[in-house]
Amino acid sequence: MSDTRRRVKVYTLNEDRQWDDRGTGHVSSTFVERLKGISLLVRAESDGSLLLESKISPNTAYQKQQDTLIVWSEADNYDLALSFQEKAGCDEIWEKICQVQGKDPALDITQDPIDESEEDHFEEIPETTHLVELPPCELSRLEEIADLVTSVLSSPIRREKLALALMSEGYIKKLLGLFRVCEDLENREGLHHLYEIVRGVLFLNKAALFEIMFSDDCIMDVVGCLEYDPALVQPKRHREFLTKTAKFKEVIPITDSELRQKIHQTYRVQYIQDIILPTPSVFEENFLSTLTSFIYFNKVEIVSMLQEDEKFLTEVFAQLTDEATDSKRRELVNFVKEFCAFSQTLQPQNRDAFYKTLANLGILPALEIVMGMDDLQVRAAAIDIFSYLVEFSPSMVREFVMQEQQQTEDDVLLINVVIKQMICDSDPELGGAVQLMGLLRTLIDPENMLASSNKTEKTEFLSFFYKYCMHVLTAPLLANTAHDKISKDQPEESTKINPVCPDNFQTAQLLALILELLTFCVEHHTYHIKTYIMNKDLLRRVLVLMNSKHTFLALCALRFMRRIIGLKDEYYNRYIIKGNLFEPVINALLDNGTRYNLLNSAITELFEFIKVEDIKSLIAHIVDNFYKALESIEYVQTFKGLKGRYEQEKDRQSQKLNRYRRDARSLDEDEELWFNDDDDEEDGEAVERRMEDDFPDSYEKYIEAKKGAANGANGANGSKSATIPPASPAPPPNNSSSSSVKTVALPVTPVVKTALVGLVDYPDDEDEEEEDEEEEQAPRKRPRLSS
Repeated sequence: MSDTRRRVKVYTLNEDRQWDDRGTGHVSSTFVERLKGISLLVRAESDGSLLLESKISPNTAYQKQQDTLIVWSEADNYDLALSFQEKAGCDEIWEKICQVQGKDPALDITQDPIDESEEDHFEEIPETTHLVELPPCELSRLEEIADLVTSVLSSPIRREKLALALMSEGYIKKLLGLFRVCEDLENREGLHHLYEIVRGVLFLNKAALFEIMFSDDCIMDVVGCLEYDPALVQPKRHREFLTKTAKFKEVIPITDSELRQKIHQTYRVQYIQDIILPTPSVFEENFLSTLTSFIYFNKVEIVSMLQEDEKFLTEVFAQLTDEATDSKRRELVNFVKEFCAFSQTLQPQNRDAFYKTLANLGILPALEIVMGMDDLQVRAAAIDIFSYLVEFSPSMVREFVMQEQQQTEDDVLLINVVIKQMICDSDPELGGAVQLMGLLRTLIDPENMLASSNKTEKTEFLSFFYKYCMHVLTAPLLANTAHDKISKDQPEESTKINPVCPDNFQTAQLLALILELLTFCVEHHTYHIKTYIMNKDLLRRVLVLMNSKHTFLALCALRFMRRIIGLKDEYYNRYIIKGNLFEPVINALLDNGTRYNLLNSAITELFEFIKVEDIKSLIAHIVDNFYKALESIEYVQTFKGLKGRYEQEKDRQSQKLNRYRRDARSLDEDEELWFNDDDDEEDGEAVERRMEDDFPDSYEKYIEAKKGAANGANGANGSKSATIPPASPAPPPNNSSSSSVKTVALPVTPVVKTALVGLVDYPDDEDEEEEDEEEEQAPRKRPRLSS
């Protein structure tokens, strides 16, 4: 059989009885050797991957609906649907299916196989009497009819025959006539039988029957039958709810009668499915798949009809942005929200056209207005609409806000309005803020900018965001960690960076959300966020929150620092060392005491990462400044491991220095005149002693100094330039507590630091080195670290 390709959409029915879009591709019918039969294959139009491979089995019932749909069920209650772009393609594939199954393509459904006993039974029936024989539609026969309908549900072929019988004889309307009679006579037994009959007819799962049952003149009687469940003592009052309680609101009058009828029908059928019918058991799930499809395609039709009515939508948006329509604005916003929700049923190309229509009508400027209103319901609906737009096309929203910036002030930019809504969320659980934070993350995610045809979108938008929006996002964080808000009762000698921490739970939650977004920026924005952190000294402000009584907030602050260190960027490392930013983390660890909790584990993991990744500059800084406070922690080997790494690096540098000293001398025989054997031993001891004295400052100096000495040794003046004593001894490094951290972070100039690696010892240095040792031994003013 030759391949026939047609553009289709593949859908599967999920556990919530909703159709999930599996992708767009081209369908073909071909023989698959592995499956041993003709199969339907759908390959994705984007990358050619296989979306569907389904063997056309003679035992499978296929249904053709609305000229462009083919629906069927496979094993394990797995429902599939192909939605064709063109009717011709649907007809061609349908003919292939019917050809394989030996069926007439004029039918809209193929028949399932039946067991041998049934087959033998039906072979005895003449061809002219292929329908199930229905009892006369009379009150006295209701029990017999109910038993018949219930009995056929287990057999696909008998369900099909019963459905044909019900349609051919106008039987449904006769049954509903009996319902009105039973209700007038208060015949409770008859009403219970009618409940079983109508429920069974719905479970026949036939679109043609649904068209009859859900028509305007039948649907309320169908609902009435379903009120009389035999399991209930008193019948439900579903009709009363649908006719009196549920009110159809027209924010703008709908003049199209067909559209009005379709909206009413969809609402009522949805009510039947969600409210009236019991949740189907595992064995009944497939019985209502066509009902779900019926609702689904009704919604598609409603959206299409509304979208085609340009005057209607234009009027909706005109009133939405009109200041004089305050009383109706809530209804207008709710209408647009429901309209967007219905649009999720559209196929991608149609959904694309739908959102472009909304964009052209001014949906984003309208949202900007309604988001700033005091009505909580209006704001909540506006946020839902905004989420539909962002999820569909983040690029469309980004393009709008960048164009908007050229015309309006920063405060009224759409993204800033969204950020302010997040910050000012009055919900104690911050439900709206969480939703908005997710939308902001989508907008600033570079991953969904890469596929854009506009190659500069990423650079332009991130530059725009950090220039015009980031200060609004971080304002609550900076305000709650400000240095000028230190409490008056805080002792001056306190070692906390800043005692100001939000005790309010809602504020703490908000700051946690902001930190989550900033952590995302650290991972994905590199240059922009790095510049912002440095300019605002943001990490220091964030680490103030390590003092918070809310552990989740302290963990968020720690996570922010962990992401920064995880980048292994020396630029960040120098910033951390220069600012002594490990101090609040170590204070938090010490304050936590011996409690084995999440905070303890997270802080330990941070130092474990530094040890495993061997980040030398941070290891040196931690061991030099904090090891005395940490050496007592023995329940993990992390801190002893850091010390071990430190000692290993120290030994390695020492060996390099000694090797360099020997190699440098061997370069020039004349240089031996400077030394004798005794001098060599003394010089070696001097180098070792000075290295031990100077190393606590940072062994990075030795690396740089060694490079400088090597350059000097290989220069035009020969190796003597590294060994000739200078006019005056080089001053020793300043190891005072106030500047020990800063000297690590400052750039080191090899030429200047060469004197630190002198190969001769000077008498003056001994006194200065002893002073250095005394300074180093003096404890820093950090009670919490020494305790």
